[in-house]
Amino acid sequence: MSAGTVDPRGVRFTAAVTSAVLALGLITTSWRVLAAQTALFALCAFVGMRTNPWGYMYRRAVRPRLPELPPEEREDASPVRFSQGVGFCFAVAATIGYAAGWTAFGLVANALALVAALLNAAFGYCLGCQLYLVFRRVRPAGTP
Repeated sequence: MSAGTVDPRGVRFTAAVTSAVLALGLITTSWRVLAAQTALFALCAFVGMRTNPWGYMYRRAVRPRLPELPPEEREDASPVRFSQGVGFCFAVAATIGYAAGWTAFGLVANALALVAALLNAAFGYCLGCQLYLVFRRVRPAGTP
C-alpha cells in the first residue's frame, strides 16, 4: 500500500462521517463543532491523510470486512489532500462566522462544505479534487 495513494472507499467513508459533523454544525450553528471539523481538515491537509480519525476507523473497522482493493483502483492522494485544504478554508469561514455572530455567513460556508462532503460521500464526486485538477492545468509551466 503506497503512501501516495488512497483507497477511494475510505475517502467516501470519511466524507460520510464529515457530512454528519457538518450537518450537526449546520443544525446547531455551533462554532465549537465547526472548530473540531476545521482541526480535522487541517490535520489531513497539512500533516497527512493518515492522521484523520475517521480514516483510522475505516482502516480498522470497515476495510477488513471488504474485499481487497486491487492496487490499480487506488487513487492519488494529492487531489484528496488538496480537497481537505479547501474544506479547511470553508470550515474556518464557518467557524469564524458562528463565533463572531455572523450566523448567515457561517451557515453559507457550512452549507457549501456540507454539499461538497455529501457529493463525495453519496456519489464519489470530489469537488476539491476537481478544483485540484483545474489548478494543475492552469499553473505556470515549470512549477511543481
